[in-house]
Amino acid sequence: MKTRRQALGQHFLRDPRLLEKIARTIDPGPTDIVIEIGPGRGALTRPLAARVGKVVAVEKDRILAESLAADIPANVSVIEGDALTVSFEDLIAGVAGASPPVKIIGNLPYSISGPFLARLWEERHFFSRAAFLIQKEVAERIASGPGTKSFAPLSIMLQIYFETKILFKVAAGSFIPPPKVESAVLSLIRREIPLADIVDGLKFRKFLGGAFAQRRKTLLNNLGAMGISADRGAAALDTLGLVRSIRPEQVAIPAWAALFLALSPPPRIGYNTSP
Repeated sequence: MKTRRQALGQHFLRDPRLLEKIARTIDPGPTDIVIEIGPGRGALTRPLAARVGKVVAVEKDRILAESLAADIPANVSVIEGDALTVSFEDLIAGVAGASPPVKIIGNLPYSISGPFLARLWEERHFFSRAAFLIQKEVAERIASGPGTKSFAPLSIMLQIYFETKILFKVAAGSFIPPPKVESAVLSLIRREIPLADIVDGLKFRKFLGGAFAQRRKTLLNNLGAMGISADRGAAALDTLGLVRSIRPEQVAIPAWAALFLALSPPPRIGYNTSP
């Protein structure tokens, strides 16, 4: 029978040197505000607290949150909450008494890593830098480039706004209990200038989802399944210098932004007909 911790996908790090190494990945400074996701028993919280001005630790497990809150440094606030739904704005302004951007770090449960990183993209303006211990496969997907099998919509979305890099891998034996998958630490540093100017991020995300829906098919075929005529899709590819047989994972990030713009319907213009 699974324990509550296992059901939540919780695996705790036990190597002090590794925890110190992870704490350093966000380049912590004495005036920094850091949000920590999934602090668990506080193994990473304490080395963070020794290096930054304020840590806001978000823990979903009530028992762990209460235990951590009872024995923490003075510059740490523990919030019982779900990382997928908690208000970052409230954590930064209300709890930390600060203004964005701040830094964020955490040992993400494998079950939420994809949805959480998608949320990070949606609310990217809150963060200047991030580092997450996540499943190696997910980290590789985020950091991968065009031409690789791992390249996916989330790779494109995050890399437009962040420099992404896998810093190092973490052995399963470093955790209690050991997970059945490999882990890695992923770094995200927000770009001063994004790789592309995306006006409607949610529509862009939906566009990418459709374009990658059937990876074995060509991009042109995927566009057709989205309701874009073959002639219109082919014309857009030709204009961007992309061969018509290209597959979604072969398209470079700037070209994705240009393709989205080329295939987006023009805005509707309303006319005031009242006298």
